[in-house]
Amino acid sequence: MIIKLLVDGGAMKPGPALSQKLGPLGIPVNNVISKVNEATKSFEGIQVPVELNVEPATREFEIKVFSPPVSGLLKKELKIEKGSGTQKKVRVANASIEQIISLAKTKSPNMLCRDLKSAVKTIAGTCVSLGILIENKPAAEVEQEIAEGKYDKEINSEKTVTSPEKKKELDEYFSKIKKEQDKIIQQEQAAKAAAETAAATPAATK
Repeated sequence: MIIKLLVDGGAMKPGPALSQKLGPLGIPVNNVISKVNEATKSFEGIQVPVELNVEPATREFEIKVFSPPVSGLLKKELKIEKGSGTQKKVRVANASIEQIISLAKTKSPNMLCRDLKSAVKTIAGTCVSLGILIENKPAAEVEQEIAEGKYDKEINSEKTVTSPEKKKELDEYFSKIKKEQDKIIQQEQAAKAAAETAAATPAATK
C-alpha cells in the first residue's frame, strides 16, 4: 500500500488525513511522523514529497523521500520566503552560478534532463519565474548565456562553491537593487494613496 504525502521537512505534524489511512492498519501515527521527520530533516523549512510503502499484514513501512520542488530548494538556498509576484519589477535575491550548479546537481536525478548543463538551464528558468537574479543579471539573460556556453567551464568542473569575495560582491549589488526597488514601491504607494484621497474628496464635499 502506497501513501503519498507532502510534508514540511523535519516538521511533519499529526493530521486527520494520515490518521484515517494508518489508524485502521494499526500503525502508530507518531512512530511514522518521527521517522519521516528524521528522514526529511535536511530539508528543514521546505515542503518535501514523501511516499510511505506500507505492508498491512506486518504493519511495517518504508519511507521514500523525493527531492523537493526546484522553487523550494532555491528559496532555502537563498534564504527567501517567497518569489516575486512581479518578476520584471521586483527582484528577491541574487544567486551565483555556483549555487545554481549545486542545486542542479541535487535535483538532476529527479529531472528529465540529458546532462548537468540542461539541469542548470532548467534551474535558471525557475529563477526567472521567481524573480531571482543570477550573477547580477536577469535570470533570463543568464539562461541564454548558459545555452551559449558561457558557463561551460564552471558546469563541466561542477563548481559549487562561491568564494567569500564573490558572495560579498553579489550581496552588495543586490542591496543596491533592493534599495532602488523599495524607493519606487514607496513612491507608487504614495501616489496611489494621493489619488484615492483626491477621488474621495469631491464625494465627501457633495
